[in-house]
Amino acid sequence: MPTSRPRLCAGSLAALLTVAAVCAGDAVARVFPFGPYTRSVNDLGNQFVPFHARLWDLLHGNADGGLLLNWSSGYGTSFLPDLGTYLTSPFALLVGVFPRDRIDLAVYVVTILKMASAAALMTLFLLTLRGGRWWAAGALGASYALCGWSVAEASYNPMWLDGLVALPLLCLVAEWARTGRHRIAGPLLVAVVWAANFYTAYMATLGAALVLAVRLFTERDDRRAVVRGLVRAVCTVGVGVGLSAPVLLPVYLGTKHAYPGWDRAFAPAAWPDVLARLLPATYSFFTPALFLGTGTLLLACALAFQRSVPGRERWAWAGLVAGVALSLQWEPTHLLWHAFATPNGSPYRQTFVLAGLVVIAAWVSVSYGWPGRRALLGGVAVLVLLAAGAGFSDLVTGWTYPLFGVGLVAAACALVLVGRGRRLAALAAVLLIGAQAGQAAASTAYFDRERLNRLDDYAPWGERQRTQAAVVAGADGWPGYRTDPGREQTTANDPLLVGGQGGQYYSSHTPAVLTRTMRALGGGWTSNGRAVQSLDNPVTDAVFSVGARVRGPRDPHQGANLPDDRPVTVSRAEVPPLVTVRGAGGPVPYGRSPFRNQERLLGSRVYTVPATALRTAAGGAVADKGADDYRVGRGAYTLTAACPAGTEAYLWSPDMFGWARLGDGPEVEFKGQLPARRAAMHHLGTVGKDGNVRVALAPVRAGTVPHGAIGCLDRTRLSSAVAGLKRTGATAVHVTDHGVRAELPPGTTGTVVLAAPRIAGWSCQGRPADSYLGLVATPAPADGTAVDCTFRPPGLRAGAVAGAGALTVLVLGWAGLAYRRRRDAGAGRPGPDRAPRQAGTPEPVDA
Repeated sequence: MPTSRPRLCAGSLAALLTVAAVCAGDAVARVFPFGPYTRSVNDLGNQFVPFHARLWDLLHGNADGGLLLNWSSGYGTSFLPDLGTYLTSPFALLVGVFPRDRIDLAVYVVTILKMASAAALMTLFLLTLRGGRWWAAGALGASYALCGWSVAEASYNPMWLDGLVALPLLCLVAEWARTGRHRIAGPLLVAVVWAANFYTAYMATLGAALVLAVRLFTERDDRRAVVRGLVRAVCTVGVGVGLSAPVLLPVYLGTKHAYPGWDRAFAPAAWPDVLARLLPATYSFFTPALFLGTGTLLLACALAFQRSVPGRERWAWAGLVAGVALSLQWEPTHLLWHAFATPNGSPYRQTFVLAGLVVIAAWVSVSYGWPGRRALLGGVAVLVLLAAGAGFSDLVTGWTYPLFGVGLVAAACALVLVGRGRRLAALAAVLLIGAQAGQAAASTAYFDRERLNRLDDYAPWGERQRTQAAVVAGADGWPGYRTDPGREQTTANDPLLVGGQGGQYYSSHTPAVLTRTMRALGGGWTSNGRAVQSLDNPVTDAVFSVGARVRGPRDPHQGANLPDDRPVTVSRAEVPPLVTVRGAGGPVPYGRSPFRNQERLLGSRVYTVPATALRTAAGGAVADKGADDYRVGRGAYTLTAACPAGTEAYLWSPDMFGWARLGDGPEVEFKGQLPARRAAMHHLGTVGKDGNVRVALAPVRAGTVPHGAIGCLDRTRLSSAVAGLKRTGATAVHVTDHGVRAELPPGTTGTVVLAAPRIAGWSCQGRPADSYLGLVATPAPADGTAVDCTFRPPGLRAGAVAGAGALTVLVLGWAGLAYRRRRDAGAGRPGPDRAPRQAGTPEPVDA
């Protein structure tokens, strides 16, 4: 059988096993597209589906903005860092062939294809590493793609799966560097994986470097060959990373300008919990998801006892696995794996590298011949001891040991039968592959259900999104005014999904200036400030030129506790243009009160902010927490104040989790729990003729209520302020994919303010833009009636220069290789990529 045929069969088997196991598990759990539930990334739905919708819009020419600027989210944000973080995988382009209203299905298909590709590539690398049974390589490749990290953590973070693909691909590149082959293809593949997702590519590069080190140590090459291999590997990675610099540098600098979010010190997981995650049907967000299938673990555990494997190689691979496992639990190496910063969320994102190394160790064990009785008994003993240690963990469930036991028996029987004739070998293959697929499918279903139990699911594209998108499209007046898709959201990136130009935004690159500005104005957030919410407030709508606002029912998938059958409607308001002019002199800096901060940004006094008194249900006084807040717990309270009759009462209580009601008005929900969640300012109702404001509060958790929690808005004053800003504002605004041009009334003086956050990269009139309370600003031009502001993401120019330099090196290298091949061909010698096979070197694949 030709060598290429078993490779194709093995890769196809691995991919098919992966797809079948994931889809079967999702079908059992009734997860989309096999049921009504959709896996979420947190309590605000899967944020990455909207990013793929944005990519769809870009591919079809329908986006507000382009590759540099995203006008849809956060009142205008940089898009290139998001593109490089979430959407530069070659697989992401496949969403363009799906209908836009099936974007959920498109992302699901992309996710499955990434996992299948990772399985096939790992299989190819295993067969490149050493020859062996193709079906065993396929089963091990599938076990890598179906590891717990993949199906439990990365399946709802599609960009992480680029790392799953990158590890075997970079291991192949490292092998090419060691042997001096494919010297042009290597840097190109490095560039692809680093541009796809630099974070997981960095981890995969470390893993591939460790694999290369073991290969150089075990192959007993002469010192010159080792040095040449190392130099080729370093040059390959250097040129490849340089080629990715136009994307990589803006992404890196985007993280530097992002709001810090979750600041959590690393704490290693308990070892029983770590061992438990090796077994099926266990789940925890803060432990390494090491599940690989019992058959793979058994082969890896048997490696140390298998004397057919040379001792140098046996202990090198076993030691590498053990060392990397320990490195997950030690803070200095934890920081090394995560680029010297503990990440927001799971601290074990490098787990896929350890999973890949375990699979490689299992393949080394089996490629030298199936484990004998001694190796098999030793492997079973080690695996049973690991499982026994897991028994001290609370993560073990009623399904864990039965699934583990069945898999262990099936794998052990397969290894006993495999060397006893073709028929028994076929039965062994069925047992080994069947046990792997069955455990993976069952664990996938368990992981799905656990995530749905611990996190809110979100609604796949359906009637809610269709209605919302249609209403937004009918109201859209951009760039004359913004249309906000609404406070009641399905995901934190609704503007990308259903259209409009709102304040909502979630990303790893959420700008610190956006989060801090919205905090000062009374806005809400989740994800420790990374997920900024829309602020439904007429003053901020005027400031940000939101002339149309969509309102509708709560999304039932977001844990709404009240029935809500409101229709989807649009409210419209007169607002200033996107570019306004303020008087000479700088504004007063922001203070503590969001009511006063809104007035500073608006330029007019429109609120009454009265003194308040907070009482318990029994009428007792409430103690303070600090100088500016009341301390509240679970219970009932009454907050009282006095405001002018006919004004609109707003409540600002960012740390309260519970309910508020003005008089006999409707209940308003607050979900604050600082610092992770900040409740947005809410409208309560209209102040009665007597001017008394009496608000019933019902917190369900301990928290605080500010002394200045009540603000009463005078609509007449607001209308006057808006009219003034319209009168002096831009007469025309032209928005592009990379900036804004505003035409101003003749004789304009003062400060020109663009209603967009002053993120890094803005320049106006050829100089860096100023900041006006967090917004883009520039002095009015002295000799003209127009202002041009442009945006270029930080790092784009330097990245382009670095990329051009790397491309030059690659072209020169290609020219040098071409010259050498012509010279060697004339002399009758093989070229650098055509080294003759050494005597005694085995064929890489057994048929």
